[in-house]
Amino acid sequence: MSVTMHPEPTAHEANNDLERPATPWRRRIDPTPKGEQATENEPIAYVRTAGQGSDASTNRPSQKGRQSKRLFLIFAGALALAGVSWWGWATFVASDTESTDNAYTNVEISQVMPLVGGPVKRVLVVNSQRVQAGDVLFELDDTDLQLAVDQAEAALGLARRKVRQLDANDENLAAQGQARIADEGTARADLARANADLDKALRDQERTEKLSVGGWVAEAKLDDTKTVVQQARAAVAQSEARIEAAKAAQAAAIGARRANHVLVEDATVETNPEVMAAKAKLSQTKVDLARAVIRAPVDGIIDQRNVAVGQRVQAGNAVMVVVPLKEMYVDANFKEGQLSRVRAGQIVRVTSDFYGADVTRTIWPARTRLS
Repeated sequence: MSVTMHPEPTAHEANNDLERPATPWRRRIDPTPKGEQATENEPIAYVRTAGQGSDASTNRPSQKGRQSKRLFLIFAGALALAGVSWWGWATFVASDTESTDNAYTNVEISQVMPLVGGPVKRVLVVNSQRVQAGDVLFELDDTDLQLAVDQAEAALGLARRKVRQLDANDENLAAQGQARIADEGTARADLARANADLDKALRDQERTEKLSVGGWVAEAKLDDTKTVVQQARAAVAQSEARIEAAKAAQAAAIGARRANHVLVEDATVETNPEVMAAKAKLSQTKVDLARAVIRAPVDGIIDQRNVAVGQRVQAGNAVMVVVPLKEMYVDANFKEGQLSRVRAGQIVRVTSDFYGADVTRTIWPARTRLS
């Protein structure tokens, strides 16, 4: 049983005990030992006996009451603390902040697409794999590209030989021009000799004709002198024609040299346009060969991978993307009335719905940008 101490009842309550029916609380027990007189102020214990509707849990209502009161006080205190905290936040913090739930993360993804076509030889990444800029993502079969490089190298060698041949032709055409000048000189000398022969033939003809008038020369002799004159005139005409032919050949040689010289002037073999074009073609084939190895353009995470070994990809078709997580940003949509005090450079605190309010990210002014 349990005992609960109470103050002593009054005289009126003691008298009323005789009229009330016996209850468990009206049985008086004098706690004073036998042989000792109870003092006036010493309390008298009232004992509730079992068997008259009492049990061992008689004092539990009072303990539960105290616990309920304690819980109520704790709850009231917590509620008051929450109210004070909310008031302080609304007064000192919220009044200087603006917030919105209409915000989403965004990022400028990088498309990965081959710049040359061909069958895929190896794929080295999978979705959600982290990569760094320059890492190999996949490779193409480069057999055809290597053959193109070999052909370009052969074309470059041929172009160099052709330019050297043009240089040699320039010298040859210069020599031909000199030869045509010499031919012209020879033709002029022949013309002078033919003119001299013609003059002699004409004088001989004149003398023969004078002698023939007096009968001193036979008619045959006169005919011979006339023939010599005609031959001399033909020789003069031939010499003049040779001079004109030499002039024409000389002009042709000069024109051919000029045309050839245009191809080689102001340039060496390596700086010749034709050689440089062959070099550019070779460089392009080498670039295409290097592009058979596709690398990550930026640091990030692989996503949307759509390429497999043996697949033939076309140049310009995207086969995967790289998501640069470090370049991720937040598109926050505020109402017009909230933007009156928003300025670039202010501190921003971001809370993700996915991770909950316990996970926040603070963006300091150096990284804040308004757009």
